[in-house]
Amino acid sequence: MSTPHGPQPRGRSRQRFGTTHRFGTTQWSVVLAAGGSDTGIARPALATLCEVYWYPLYAYSRRRGSEADEAADLVQGFFTELIEKSAIAAADPERGRFRGFLVTSFRRFVSRQQEHDSAAKRGGGVAVLSLDFAHGEQRYAREPADTSTPERIYERRWALTILETVIVRLQDEVVRGGRAELFDSLKCYLDGSTPVPAYADVAERLGMTVGAVKVSVHRLRRRYRDLLRATVADTLTDPAAVDEELRHLLEAVRG
Repeated sequence: MSTPHGPQPRGRSRQRFGTTHRFGTTQWSVVLAAGGSDTGIARPALATLCEVYWYPLYAYSRRRGSEADEAADLVQGFFTELIEKSAIAAADPERGRFRGFLVTSFRRFVSRQQEHDSAAKRGGGVAVLSLDFAHGEQRYAREPADTSTPERIYERRWALTILETVIVRLQDEVVRGGRAELFDSLKCYLDGSTPVPAYADVAERLGMTVGAVKVSVHRLRRRYRDLLRATVADTLTDPAAVDEELRHLLEAVRG
């Protein structure tokens, strides 16, 4: 994977894959600022974050020994409490990282459920989010069979979820611009996880010049970095912490 927080390429170009994210109030900042108040803004923002980042918690729960159904109940019940019962008011703004708040709050929730030993309290049968736990279990079954701790698998899955989210957002942008075939041909150049074809081969397949392919890859990578920074920023309260969080993300992916 290319380093996402490396120097930004310079140069002017008329063609753009998307607009640069302007750092301001992030989704997580909105959630924290609203606390327990019903602003009509914080709840949708929190729900969006939870829908994107629920799987790391599910993998964490499974690695701690929960069966699939129990892990699904715990994750759904946790989000019910988090979203519907203003539990977000207990968040510590000084920590500033949604991933830290999420796993710490989840551990406390699981402890309370174990103490009360009451499945009825795990969500009360009400699904506040539409989460595909069947697909989540399939993903978990593909996790490496190693001795990683629940905490390490949580961090790795968090990082991979961030990267997957960025790829999806980038693909949506390019497809909306009517360039689906271009994205399909160039996405392999984004993360370096697989051998990539020669530019000349891609150019011939797309009916482009080699120079045009190189320029398109350059722009796609630049937009990928922009979206990665923006996505990470949405899970922080302090935009100045983005670089540090990106370093942590890369370390978690590399294991």
